[in-house]
Amino acid sequence: MTPPSLRGAQRATRHPPVEGHGAGRLFPPNRVRGRNDVAAFIAALAVLVCLALPAHAVRPDEMLADPALEARARDIGKELRCLVCRNQSIDDSEADLAHDLRVLVRQRLSAGDTNRQVVDYIVSRYGDFVLLRPPFKLDTWLLWGGPGLVLLIGLLALGRYMRRQAGITAPPPLSTDEQQRLAHILKDEASR
Repeated sequence: MTPPSLRGAQRATRHPPVEGHGAGRLFPPNRVRGRNDVAAFIAALAVLVCLALPAHAVRPDEMLADPALEARARDIGKELRCLVCRNQSIDDSEADLAHDLRVLVRQRLSAGDTNRQVVDYIVSRYGDFVLLRPPFKLDTWLLWGGPGLVLLIGLLALGRYMRRQAGITAPPPLSTDEQQRLAHILKDEASR
């Protein structure tokens, strides 16, 4: 087996440095590597920003000719949940059901309904679950109060645990008789 100090020398002889900039060095200068790292970071950041932008799934054939009605349809679409994708609005979802809901919203707006009437019509068919922000009602109290309830239970459990830990005292010190017996046991164990 080759010692670690010789492995690096063998690697250097197998892959000699390229002539020119950095000749005689095993690695390129830190300046070049630093620029490449910054460029890679900027490229990765650009990709993440592009992925984070909302992708509107509204198809061109769904859009209304009247820009005011289309803007209203988009506002309503941002309030309605896709029942297939769960936490996406119907505007952002590619699901067929979301497409059907977008078409239904546009049909109701074209028929002359107000925004509230359109939302009420869809809620009457699908329930409050279709709303991204359901109203606070008796049916939805757990949805709205659940996180606070879980936090409260956690804080109470933490407080109880802390009180128990504070109440635990250290065991009393060994008496001289116990210390002598312990020393005798340890001495016997060491001699074995």
